[in-house]
Amino acid sequence: MDANEIHPLPTMAWSDAFLLGYPAMDATHREFVDCVAALQTAADDDIERCLDEFLQHALSHFGEEQRWMDASKFPASKCHAEEHDKVLSSVREVIELMQRGVNKQVARDLAEALVQWFPGHADYMDASLSHWLSQQSHGGAPVVLRRQVTEPAQQTLPDA
Repeated sequence: MDANEIHPLPTMAWSDAFLLGYPAMDATHREFVDCVAALQTAADDDIERCLDEFLQHALSHFGEEQRWMDASKFPASKCHAEEHDKVLSSVREVIELMQRGVNKQVARDLAEALVQWFPGHADYMDASLSHWLSQQSHGGAPVVLRRQVTEPAQQTLPDA
């Protein structure tokens, strides 16, 4: 194996495991996954555009969640917002580095960091917010229906 050979990491893809049961949040999370995947797979000539599109998405996404938290008086709002602020700070730092001519790999590294960050954030911070919002509006926990992923059935041959 050549030491210079590149082995790309798997591209982020939507999974029902990301569903939280609050439809507006689930839709925004699908967009998040699509933006990160676009950033991961962008050609060098498109990476700055994809990074800017991700920033615009993140500003809208995090702003929407902040409005929900403020309107519903979500108890963990401060901690949740701090995580969003850290992501936005990182994105802006990468944009600044790229404007100064730093290698485009820095944007790809950011995309990989987002792939690692998002599931935990969604599972804890966003799931808690989804539950809170559903409790406030419907008096109960959100209902989440996920498709079951199954392995293809193995055929067994009858005994001869």
